[in-house]
Amino acid sequence: MIRLLSLWVLTLNLSACLSTATQKIAVQEFLPFNVMPAHHRIMNQVRISWEVREDVTHFCGFASRMGREQSYLTPPLGCAFWDILKAECTIVTGPVTSHVALGHELRHCFEGHYHR
Repeated sequence: MIRLLSLWVLTLNLSACLSTATQKIAVQEFLPFNVMPAHHRIMNQVRISWEVREDVTHFCGFASRMGREQSYLTPPLGCAFWDILKAECTIVTGPVTSHVALGHELRHCFEGHYHR
């Protein structure tokens, strides 16, 4: 119980810090998750590149076919694009990001569309 309370307090503090930059990360992003078994991942060994863009909301919203209106209602903090045949993945974030946002996109590189 104390551990869960500590996690909740940490999450609340981190969310408050992140929201001051007008970016909010869902609380569930801070919770542990079960790692997908290696034989179910889209890639296990992948070359990662990281692109930093000023227009991350527009770029990721357009690239994911999210639509301009939706991307501004729930602005993406980043996105990931992967090529299984080349075993490559590109993570895109803005110049100000968080470990949580970067980790979220990195997980996409290994597990693909894991949060459908």
